[in-house]
Amino acid sequence: MPLPWLDSPESSFPDIDLALADPNGLLAAGGDLSPQRLLEAYSSGIFPWFEEGQPVLWWSPDPRMVLFPEDLRVSKSLQKTLNKSHYTVTLDEAFAEVIACCAQPRGDSPGTWITVEMQTAYTHLFEAGHAHSVEVWRDGDLIGGLYGVALGQLFFGESMFSFESNASKIALVNLVKQLQRWNYKLIDCQVSSEHLESLGAIEISREQFRQQLHALLPCRGKAAPWNLDTT
Repeated sequence: MPLPWLDSPESSFPDIDLALADPNGLLAAGGDLSPQRLLEAYSSGIFPWFEEGQPVLWWSPDPRMVLFPEDLRVSKSLQKTLNKSHYTVTLDEAFAEVIACCAQPRGDSPGTWITVEMQTAYTHLFEAGHAHSVEVWRDGDLIGGLYGVALGQLFFGESMFSFESNASKIALVNLVKQLQRWNYKLIDCQVSSEHLESLGAIEISREQFRQQLHALLPCRGKAAPWNLDTT
């Protein structure tokens, strides 16, 4: 069966149940990264992921890795790091810097899936109040962070980075605790990783994820800009 192609702004996404099993979750190709298209995607349980030179590829994997905020797992060593006061955490203060840092090549991979096109698209979402960033600072330098999209009472995590040990974990823990205070119920982690599993994330079926979308998208979320509670 050929992969559906979104050949116009009016083209709708296929039902997520039609996503391929191999590669897991590939649903459609083409289209653009306009705010309207991205919001439609996230609301349907779909996210973009592609590399430079490829068309936009849209995914809805099964199973789906998620983190329920109350299930956050903080190790003793991470807690010791969190208890130190050598860093500062902020929200929505340096979105463009965070996404640019997330886009930097890692390890032996010279490329990145966070293309300039992706950075521009998510910056537009940030400016519209739908995307958010977490920043970890030390002595005025950005040492870690993450970004994602918030709709209803869900946060859809996109990427994180660390320039110092545990900096991305510091960002995530602070975000999760803040989201709990705002009554957010679910963090989408997209695909499985040992890093996220160590923090309490689990896999659920695509259908279970769709049920969470239906329940939580209509709920009122926190309006932008975001700030950490001081109490």
